Amino acid sequence: MPAEMKPGGKPGPQGFRVVFRDDFLAVIDKGWDLVVHPAPSHEGETLVELLGEELAGGDDPERPGIVHRLDRGTSGLMIVAREERTHADLQQMIRDRKVSRIYSALADGRFRSRTGTIDAPIGRASRKRHRMAVNGASSREAVTHFEVTEALRRESLLEVKLETGRTHQIRVHLEAIGHPVVGDVTYGGPARYGLERQFLHSSRLDFRHPRTGEDLEFTAPLPEDLAVALEAARSADSL
Repeated sequence: MPAEMKPGGKPGPQGFRVVFRDDFLAVIDKGWDLVVHPAPSHEGETLVELLGEELAGGDDPERPGIVHRLDRGTSGLMIVAREERTHADLQQMIRDRKVSRIYSALADGRFRSRTGTIDAPIGRASRKRHRMAVNGASSREAVTHFEVTEALRRESLLEVKLETGRTHQIRVHLEAIGHPVVGDVTYGGPARYGLERQFLHSSRLDFRHPRTGEDLEFTAPLPEDLAVALEAARSADSL
């Protein structure tokens, strides 16, 4: 196991920790500034490169073992595969919506309803290719569920559940309903509380192990920058 994969501790912005690992898969808690796989626009190490031969599965040599990804700027839990059959099974489980992916997000503004569902297809934005958009080019079905867990003066803390997994899905959907993620300047989120990135964290994963059949549940607490920002938002609420 590489040194970077030692369990325990907290990942820095460009690091990660292993939450769970067996012969078939691993669950990683990714730092917000760590890119998952190589891309033309990125220079520097990626999660794929750091894990190296620990990953396996799939047809893309630049993304071995990657079952689903987290954006740069988003921290938290993700599953990676360590062998071919498990990779295929996990991808099918995600397509069949048998992997529960829960995120914590701080959204701008107060919501009229405590819970809701955003059902709006997402595709590439026509003029700004680095962005995605509702009803953009080659749109695909996208469904996001949310629950307000804490209503603050200027923001709402959300628990967000993905039903599908489109690129930037939560960020695009929350912008579309007028509540962009705090710190997400790409999608109109306000820059507050000293955040260098969007307040978005993959906080919980639930799924059945494709090889053993064991029901697995993992949680990851907010990293320090988001915890500090949330306390600042709460303090502003009392002013």
